[in-house]
Amino acid sequence: MSLRWDEIDLAQDLAHVARLKNGTPSVHPLRGPELRALRRLQREDASAAYVFVSERKAPLTPHTVRKIVARAGRQAGIEFHPHMLRHATGYKLANDGQDTRAIQPYLGHRNIQHTTRYRDLAPSRFKDFWRD
Repeated sequence: MSLRWDEIDLAQDLAHVARLKNGTPSVHPLRGPELRALRRLQREDASAAYVFVSERKAPLTPHTVRKIVARAGRQAGIEFHPHMLRHATGYKLANDGQDTRAIQPYLGHRNIQHTTRYRDLAPSRFKDFWRD
């Protein structure tokens, strides 16, 4: 929510992720669609210190982000909150067969047990048990 432009490295295609709740900070790669959107945002207001700002140029509050996400969910016909996007990421990575130990730092979990829940529900976890 209070993502600052100095945490985004557009030249190296990286985002420096600070964590709340005692999570582990990390650096994530940025891909084409994200880079294009970020560059467009930066062109719109190069003087802004924060990536996502209100009309008053202040960083978006957690309450405002929850409202925006809830509104988008209603328009899509589903109800969800922002943290569900984080869980969806964990499940997506596990379903794609990513290693749990790789997902752990990506999500910033200090404890592997917080990450294994995504793997435990992934149907692909048994995929290569048997060979014909």
